[in-house]
Amino acid sequence: MGSPPEPPRCLLSGDPQPEPEPQPGAITLEMLEREEGNSSSGGEDDEEEEEEDGDGSAGAREEREQARLLRYWQGVGRGHRVDVPSDMAQPIQQMTRNNHLQERESVPFTLINRKEKFGEVLYERRHYGKAKWACVKVQEEQYEQSICLGFMKIMRYICEQNSSGLFLGMTVPIVTIVHLGENSPDITRLVTVAYRLPSGLQDQPPEPYDPEVVIEEWAPAMIYARGFRGATNEDSIAREINLLADLLEHPELCLQDTFIVAGYTNPAATNRQNEIWFLEKP
Repeated sequence: MGSPPEPPRCLLSGDPQPEPEPQPGAITLEMLEREEGNSSSGGEDDEEEEEEDGDGSAGAREEREQARLLRYWQGVGRGHRVDVPSDMAQPIQQMTRNNHLQERESVPFTLINRKEKFGEVLYERRHYGKAKWACVKVQEEQYEQSICLGFMKIMRYICEQNSSGLFLGMTVPIVTIVHLGENSPDITRLVTVAYRLPSGLQDQPPEPYDPEVVIEEWAPAMIYARGFRGATNEDSIAREINLLADLLEHPELCLQDTFIVAGYTNPAATNRQNEIWFLEKP
């Protein structure tokens, strides 16, 4: 038997880590979009089910759709050792139905400059303005468990479990704040999953019903962003931190213990579209 693999390490200098083996992604917006297509198209199974129970009413179809989407998510969750509770059925259905690319609001920023090489964008320097975000802190054994559980809490808040009782609308990216240990270059288990409130709700954000979801006002920030694709886990995040640190002329100008993973929806690709963000020191 070979020796066990070394734990992921985040180094702000040094050679990039090797590519990890492909892994299934966590519960993401891409899954919602794919399922929305499946849901709207229907299928023979739905027709057979209606014939068997003899109930083709709108209410019965609604319940069947919720049950099917919940089973799908529960199957995905088991792959990441995450339990998806039955009370997620309605938020999953609402998010699936409202998850249209043209209806998503992008988090606004001002592009300061961009570094390219042979036509490839290596990274961008951007300014993000002050804004209110719904945030939840999660600490599980694995990063993907944490972002799955955090995203479910954010989904509940977006999908009517708020003081307005309304669907709030989707913004992208959903971001995850990760940290390095005080005396270790390893990623800590505590992460913050955050959703920027849509522009129309910035002045008066609806209050979350879940006390673990907290509305925070983030100060303006200058960030360095580099895109990457695929699953996000401890290994891939450590690799991307190293890559961006090697590309920056002065990485010491950025925070050394706090980074952001930004997740976007890319319906044309099976791999997830992400960015790693470095935050410039104030």
